[in-house]
Amino acid sequence: MRNEKLFAMKFSDIYAMYVNKVERKNQSQSDLDKLICWMSAYTPEELERYKADDTTLKEFFSSKHDLNDERLKVSGVICGVRIETIEDPLMKEIRIMDKIVDELANGKKIEKIMRTHV
Repeated sequence: MRNEKLFAMKFSDIYAMYVNKVERKNQSQSDLDKLICWMSAYTPEELERYKADDTTLKEFFSSKHDLNDERLKVSGVICGVRIETIEDPLMKEIRIMDKIVDELANGKKIEKIMRTHV
């Protein structure tokens, strides 16, 4: 049941938390947007719409079926769980997004976050 509560959260609310996190660490909202667009394959215009409406996390990920395959190279531990072991597909996408936001907040270069040199 805990997952359903997370899945029903508004993307716009989660996004606002991400912005606060990266800006607290002196990173830019534009880099955050670039990473979310990279991962989700949404255009900047589509992302702007989701940032402003009531779309849930579940809807955000289920309405896009051509997510960037490179996102699957994101690995490691987030919220105490190894991303590679997450079985629920939606939870895995959410945790990948959490991980790239953490990496940005921690000052990792965008090219490395996008795994362009892996």
